Amino acid sequence: MSHAEPIRPARKQRVRTLWISDVHLGTRDCQAEHLAHFLKGYQAERIYLVGDIIDGWKLRSGIYWPQAHTNVIRRLLTLSKRGTEVIYVTGNHDEFLRRYSKLILGNIQLVDEAEHLTVDGRRLLVIHGDQFDVITRYHRWLAFLGDRAYEFTLVLNRWLNHWRARYGYGYWSLSAYLKHKVKGAVNFISDFEDAIAHECTRRGFQGVVCGHIHHAEIRKVGEVEYLNCGDWVESCTALIEHWDGRIELYRFAEAQAREAALRLAELGEPA
Repeated sequence: MSHAEPIRPARKQRVRTLWISDVHLGTRDCQAEHLAHFLKGYQAERIYLVGDIIDGWKLRSGIYWPQAHTNVIRRLLTLSKRGTEVIYVTGNHDEFLRRYSKLILGNIQLVDEAEHLTVDGRRLLVIHGDQFDVITRYHRWLAFLGDRAYEFTLVLNRWLNHWRARYGYGYWSLSAYLKHKVKGAVNFISDFEDAIAHECTRRGFQGVVCGHIHHAEIRKVGEVEYLNCGDWVESCTALIEHWDGRIELYRFAEAQAREAALRLAELGEPA
C-alpha cells in the first residue's frame, strides 16, 4: 500500500463542531473522496458548511456530478438524520441558494451567516467571506476571468498529484504553494483578513470562521481570532472544535501521513 492511499480510521472521533468550506461539488477538481473519508472519521454535534459547497457557476456551463459527489451529500444527510445539526452558510458559487435563506429542513438550516458560541464562551461570526472580496463583489467579470486562470492551475495540480500518487508520494497542492509565493496573492489574502476582522470588531465578535480564499489558517488579526476553513479542492482542510473549546486546523495530507506511519508501525516496518 502506498502512502497516497487513504486508510480508514478505526473508529469515529467525537467532536463538538466541524467547519468545512469550498468543496465545489460539481467540478472535476473537487476532492470528494477525501472529504467523504474525513466525514466518516468524526461524530460531531454540529457541522457548518461555510459556503461554495456546490459550484453553481460551473454547473451552469455543464453538468459534472460523479458518484463521489453524491456520496458526500448522502453522508451529510445521514449525519443529520443521526442527530448532527447541519448549518449551510451560502457562498458566492452557491449564491443561487441565497433566495432560500432561513430555510429549515429537519436538522438542516440554510443561512447567509451564523453565530457560533464556543464551549468557553467566544462569539464567532460564521460567514463565507465573499462579501469582503472587492473583486467578487464589484468586478464580477474579473472574478470569472480569475476563475479560468485558477482552473488551469488546478488542472496542473491534478496531473502533478496523479504522478505523485503513482510513485508513492502523498498529496501536495501546487496552487496553495503559489499563493504563498506570489506577492499579489499574499497581499490579497492580507487585505481580505483585515477587512473581515474589522467587521468582527465592529459587530462585537471575538472571532470569525470563513472560507472563500482557499487559504486555511488560524491566527490573530489584531484582537480578532481569524479562522479560515480552507477548501476541499486544493488543500483539503477543515476546522474542528473539540470538547474543551480548542479549535484545530485539520489537514488531510498530514492526517494521511500520520495514518500511514501508524499502519507501518503496527506492521513493524520502519516509517
